[in-house]
Amino acid sequence: MNQTVLEIGGEKLTIEKLNAAAKKQIEARLCESGDFTAKIGKSADFLEKTLEKYGGIYGVTTGYGDSCTNVVNPENYSDLPVNLTRFHGCGMGDYFDDETVRALMIVRLNTLSQGFSGVSMELLRFIEFFIKNDILPLVPQEGSVGASGDLTPLSYLAGALIGERKVRYRGAVRPSAEVLAELGKSPYQFRPKEAIAIMNGTAVMNAAAALAFAGAEYLADLACRITAMNSIALKGNAYHFDKRLFELKPHPGQALAAEKIRLSLPGCLTPLEAPARIQDVYSVRCAPHVIGLYYDVCGVMRNLIETEMNSANDNPLIDPVTQSVYHGGHFYGGHICFAMDSLKNITANIADLLDRQLALLVDIKFNKGLPSNLTGNRGNSCNHGFKAVQIAVSAWTGEALKNTMPASVFSRSTECHNQDKVSMGTIAARDCVRVNKLTSQVTAALLLASFQALNLRIKNGELDLSALGQAKTTYNEIAAFFNPLENDRPLEDDLRKTLELIERRHFNL
Repeated sequence: MNQTVLEIGGEKLTIEKLNAAAKKQIEARLCESGDFTAKIGKSADFLEKTLEKYGGIYGVTTGYGDSCTNVVNPENYSDLPVNLTRFHGCGMGDYFDDETVRALMIVRLNTLSQGFSGVSMELLRFIEFFIKNDILPLVPQEGSVGASGDLTPLSYLAGALIGERKVRYRGAVRPSAEVLAELGKSPYQFRPKEAIAIMNGTAVMNAAAALAFAGAEYLADLACRITAMNSIALKGNAYHFDKRLFELKPHPGQALAAEKIRLSLPGCLTPLEAPARIQDVYSVRCAPHVIGLYYDVCGVMRNLIETEMNSANDNPLIDPVTQSVYHGGHFYGGHICFAMDSLKNITANIADLLDRQLALLVDIKFNKGLPSNLTGNRGNSCNHGFKAVQIAVSAWTGEALKNTMPASVFSRSTECHNQDKVSMGTIAARDCVRVNKLTSQVTAALLLASFQALNLRIKNGELDLSALGQAKTTYNEIAAFFNPLENDRPLEDDLRKTLELIERRHFNL
């Protein structure tokens, strides 16, 4: 399998390949095999023949949702899909970033490529044209209840294809029709069902979920490394992470977290020095139990996300194999909502764990002789070191925890009670992205504070750099761009730099 190409329709879409394509690290393109194009053609041909013979297909010859009893006149069939894109153009809020828009286009193209949506190969190639040329529809984040899928946000993709919305192209926001004309393309003309096939699905929440999932794994790994650094800085007890201890409560993910922490500590598992107390406080001692939950459930969440993105999830589904048209509810985003409600809870708890560790580092009642607030110049009483950073971390953590309320419990009845139970999956995914961002900010602050604490120990001759184990790698990576805090200075630029490095997966773990 070509690792530099994502062949849509020819391979299973994975979270890793979706993320790489969204970052433009690999190329996403349609499979060109004869079997694939034949599969797509059979679904489109079966839909056309069914219309000719029977008529009466939801969303093709009828209105949408509660309006399904409205029969559309044949002369208006071509107007119906265009109107669908237009009346859903009511999104609000910030626009999704470029990576998320690329991801949602790839996810939608992949689900349509399953061959059960009744769309033409021409439509798939038109979406591929947008992806290849990096024509990015402006997609507002707010307006989806997650069933019938992401109708409103996906209408911005559908509308852009027919030249009626704005896109970002080469850094500028322009009308889609203008960009298409510049590239020698006429706006697309929808065939029966093609607009609803684009819009009636879970691509937006699914794309955001995949990006959030990939980010959360790195944050969990970083939290293990930071915990090790802080255990050293706080003269903690390495035996809290002993392998045998975690064999006695054998959750695999919890044991993995303990192993990651243990390998980042100095070589021996005896206490770093005679312990001032036999047991460290929970935010250090129980770190594997908090972080390890991610490793224990990530496989379940991965399965939910990847199954969704490799499924046919619009309505109705057109099956040329059984010669059937299935009317169902596969647009319902409940699995993505569950994954995102769960993931944001785990990630916010990691932020809370790190927040508590920082509170120990800055407080002379708990930090085992480190200066108050990790100030670098003890002789200057004007210095306040990381005091404000600790306050900011508390604020970011509090906001992350606030966003852990499950979105699924806020289901609303909409659209004349046709959509009377909805998933709220898109809101859960957006919450999770926000929690990831806040947790990344907390993590950035802890990397700098942990470095500062270790640097102070080294300067005072209490610690040898060579004794840091694998934590030495992270210490040196931070030292390459962060000057230890001697006298008070604004730390915003340092924090933003560290956040950028986290988002680029710069730190080797």
